[in-house]
Amino acid sequence: MKKECLLIFCLLFLGLIGRSQERPKFSSPVSFDVADKRADEVLSKMSIEEKVQLISGDNSFYIKGFEKYGIPELYLSDATQGVHIRKNLSNQVEKSTAFPCPLALSSTWNPALAQKFASSIGEECRAGNVAVLLGPGMNIYRESQNGRNFEYFGEDPFLSARMIENYVVGVQSTGTMATLKHFLCNNTDFHRRNSNSIVDERTLHEIYLPAFKAGVDAGAMCVMTSYNQINGEWCGQSSFAINQLLRKDLGFKGLVMTDWGSVWDAKKIITSGQDLEMPGKGYIKKEALNLLNSGEVKEADINKMAKEILRAEIAMGLFERPVKDASYLSKYPEHEKVALQTASEAVVLLKNTNHLLPLMGHVTKKILLTGDYVETLARGGGSAEVEGYDIVTMLKALKDEFGDRLVYAKDPTDEQIKTADVVLMSIGTYDCEGYDRSFNLPAEKDKQILDLTAKNPKVVVIVNSGSGINMTSWNDKVQSILYSWYLGQNGNSALAGILSGRITPSGKLPITIEKKFEDSPGYGYIPEGQQLYKGWGGDGLIKGVMNDITYKEGVFVGYRWYESKKIEPLYHFGHGLSYTSFEYGKITLSTTKLKKGDRLVVEFTVKNTGKFAGAETAQLYLQDVKSSVPRPIKELKGFSKVSLEPGASKVVKIVLTDRDFSFWDVNIKGWNAEPGDYNILVGAASDDIRKTAKVAIL
Repeated sequence: MKKECLLIFCLLFLGLIGRSQERPKFSSPVSFDVADKRADEVLSKMSIEEKVQLISGDNSFYIKGFEKYGIPELYLSDATQGVHIRKNLSNQVEKSTAFPCPLALSSTWNPALAQKFASSIGEECRAGNVAVLLGPGMNIYRESQNGRNFEYFGEDPFLSARMIENYVVGVQSTGTMATLKHFLCNNTDFHRRNSNSIVDERTLHEIYLPAFKAGVDAGAMCVMTSYNQINGEWCGQSSFAINQLLRKDLGFKGLVMTDWGSVWDAKKIITSGQDLEMPGKGYIKKEALNLLNSGEVKEADINKMAKEILRAEIAMGLFERPVKDASYLSKYPEHEKVALQTASEAVVLLKNTNHLLPLMGHVTKKILLTGDYVETLARGGGSAEVEGYDIVTMLKALKDEFGDRLVYAKDPTDEQIKTADVVLMSIGTYDCEGYDRSFNLPAEKDKQILDLTAKNPKVVVIVNSGSGINMTSWNDKVQSILYSWYLGQNGNSALAGILSGRITPSGKLPITIEKKFEDSPGYGYIPEGQQLYKGWGGDGLIKGVMNDITYKEGVFVGYRWYESKKIEPLYHFGHGLSYTSFEYGKITLSTTKLKKGDRLVVEFTVKNTGKFAGAETAQLYLQDVKSSVPRPIKELKGFSKVSLEPGASKVVKIVLTDRDFSFWDVNIKGWNAEPGDYNILVGAASDDIRKTAKVAIL
């Protein structure tokens, strides 16, 4: 597909995203029907040995090419938050933009921004000869200790789905394949190869499949299976996971690949619906021909795998054009702006006692800065790590913002602490693929914050983390908390603007932050006698050991759990303060009696009643008054982010269908919107409902 066609598609897409009842969708340059026939033609010319080479990865991060058949060699690269540059491989792009982490992107609650974010990354893929981006990651935030939470989009399937579908369209509109990962229920990195997720049918369909379904419906070309087992079989070689859930239930028609070194049985891989074993020197390459000769697998099985790889490549237009396009290098300044905008909308103001922030409204002649990530950039590690360039540290950003009023002290004296007008304390965690990290901060870090508050009550804590952390011991002692995630290479400039008041915070939590890990639905996932480890030493398969993790909470994940169990978290899902205030008007409904197949239009007004310009994310939850099965107290089913000047108002319109009222009914193997009464709840957070209305399903 030519660049001009890509541009036209992007413009068409931007015209669609304003219509709330429509979901964004990518249309491949070559239709799947045409690609299917062309794949058969190419396949008929290949030897069985060549087909086996095709379905086994090549040179660690490539899909093998065959020049004589016009099959290109394709490079696959991580990750969701930018292009990971592998320094051990040649011909890598010189630099790539470090965007805020996906959990930060999700805290913007801005699907249109997710599209811009992803298209920027797709353009850098094209500049770096990357044909397949190994992202977006979309595993649900089940427990706060997961080392890869920063790569994903939070605890709620609806919010994740809306961000993912826009991400997929954004990255693929550039001609780069998107890869939905990790399929399925890879919700911890604690001995992930030895982890067996035991999950019931309803929970799979209501919680863990919707984001993948949204990505599939948006036209994602690739899916990557996960390291863990699902109900007793490794996902990468599970016919239940791939053939049943992914291909049949979700309707996926593209390329399925394994995660690197995640499968162990060539026969199961070949017959499971899998297409591509990565990184390539694995079981298929060693055993496929012997299995064919013994009759344990059929050549038709090999042909099916090879054909699905070829069909995806042809449909994406990769047989007609080169992947690399150096002209995209000129777009990097635009990408930096997108990264900065994302950071500006991602920071969540959790607490702001006595309106300590913004600092421009106070006498702040002396601002003391101390803590962990002042001179170095906070970011996550593993395959998702993106180093970036032209890094803006917190110290540089705050110096640029506040000038000589800012004083930095790594180990401040009592005098410096007591005489400061405000103390900014940076804390954070290093989250990484391959292992989980404790919800608790080191004891000395908690003590450091408490010591600061004992000497100066005006303490602002800036948190850089890829997940929730334990803030209970000092939450009530500090005056303000800014949750800043991993903000990318220039995100500290946005943080500085929020501290000063140049930018009004608008981020909302895409997760619940508990008071203690024992409150979490995921608590108890570490088997008795085992403990958290650090580093990659525990990442390999431990033979003879399997950790069964039963998702006993079922559909009650995140805020659903805390509300149903009446456990008060420290900060609720959807929470986020502003420097201004918003008022919600009465809800009006297009009908109070909804029939199957009908649409319900929900309208209400949001007004900025404060003194600052700002953005509010209005959230709509549904509540089933009486159900035949246990259901959450409320479920997110709509949201809209509106930007308003002081005194301005806007009508928010959210469209619902009977599918939004449904649960997965295991008896009918489908979605069921039971007749009865439902409450529509609209507000600023899951615990801050401002207006309600009632509707009946007939």
